[in-house]
Amino acid sequence: MESPNEDREQKLMTKLGFSFFMFGLINNVLYVIILSAALDLVPPSTPKGIIAFCNIAPALVAKVAWPYILKGRIRYARRLIGCCTLSFLGMLIIAFFDGLFVRLLGICFASFSSGLGELTFLQLSTTYSPPTVAGHAVGYFASGTGAAGLVGAFLWWEVRGLGVRLGVGMSSVMPFLIPLTFFFLLPHNSAFLFSITPTVYDDQFSPPPALSALPYTPIAEAEDEEGEEEGTFAPGPTKGIHLSVADKIRLVKPLLLKYMLPLFCVYLFEYTINQGIGPTLLYAVPSKESSWLLSKIIHSVRDYYPLWQLVYQTFVFFSRSSISMGIPPLPERLLPLPSIIQGCILLTLGYEAAVGFFSGESDTKSIFGICGGLAYVNVFYRINHEPPDASIRYNDIELTRQAREFKIGSIGFADSTGILLASILAVPTEVGLCNAQAARGKMFCKGL
Repeated sequence: MESPNEDREQKLMTKLGFSFFMFGLINNVLYVIILSAALDLVPPSTPKGIIAFCNIAPALVAKVAWPYILKGRIRYARRLIGCCTLSFLGMLIIAFFDGLFVRLLGICFASFSSGLGELTFLQLSTTYSPPTVAGHAVGYFASGTGAAGLVGAFLWWEVRGLGVRLGVGMSSVMPFLIPLTFFFLLPHNSAFLFSITPTVYDDQFSPPPALSALPYTPIAEAEDEEGEEEGTFAPGPTKGIHLSVADKIRLVKPLLLKYMLPLFCVYLFEYTINQGIGPTLLYAVPSKESSWLLSKIIHSVRDYYPLWQLVYQTFVFFSRSSISMGIPPLPERLLPLPSIIQGCILLTLGYEAAVGFFSGESDTKSIFGICGGLAYVNVFYRINHEPPDASIRYNDIELTRQAREFKIGSIGFADSTGILLASILAVPTEVGLCNAQAARGKMFCKGL
């Protein structure tokens, strides 16, 4: 039978997990809706890749610049309200203006908001102690971002018949769920002050209890004059203390090979497949004799790519939900493994598209969404379990907390950089593979 403390903690963990799941879902769902609506947002003569570029480049700018430009404590409430407002305005611009450049501006607003929101929620997870609680928050946030792919694609499928103005306009109210969840559902970090969950940092050592178990203090009545935070610390001797640019560069260097490179590579490979190879994985429409199930789904060659996308998003959701479903995280030494597997899948599918060694219709592409999701959730889970930086004194609680927020925020741009580079590489990849198929008499890609 559970003790009252265990029952209390279980309820808190459930609320924390659901809150971060909603953060991930709502923050990313507009990104998916915009990509799903790409055909309806631009004229037929306009390359659809411009939608993908405007949907990722501003988010990348937010992830790269924000952790370095702003200093001091993070104003979580103000940030989230700002992100909500920017997303709302961006979607309204997309819905109510028909001009291409104005719509692209609205997409940029929504993209910047999504990038800054993801950065903020990952940083928010570090304010919870012990690390197991923080990792719980990250696991459910990653699960929510995975669910956004399925929910966003389904929502647009349902509302696209209403047209861009009404369909996108209705979607614009979704960001308001974020501040509602933040203010009325999310447990305050001080609720875990007497947590019975053990404090473990990356299975190596535990720092002194005064540092490892102390959560943020309750909301202060007065706002700080310096820094970016609005009172997760009480004003006092820590006021005005912040990490310098030199401190941030020193903190980020050990993360480059350990976390950023695996995350960058797996998303570079994954989205090169998604945008460059996927459109060329086309086969003859299956007959009932060859495939009873696929024949009910695939009615024309154009149906293959949406099918790959649906299967891809499904695997992304399950892989990003691995930790929230209770699957143990990858050991730190195995973090590069998803990118290695993803690279092998890239070569295999690229060779299949160019040469065609699989017989008939093939569904092997469906597995490539696993790797990116596993890399994403495990990288952010592991960095939340890292011990405090050795160069920061244990009694300097303020700088230690800022260092944790900065470190998890600084690696967030790695996946976006990989996606952006993939969107550039995908164009010549698709053209080259399509030409290779045409040279051997397979003309499906030329007819799309």
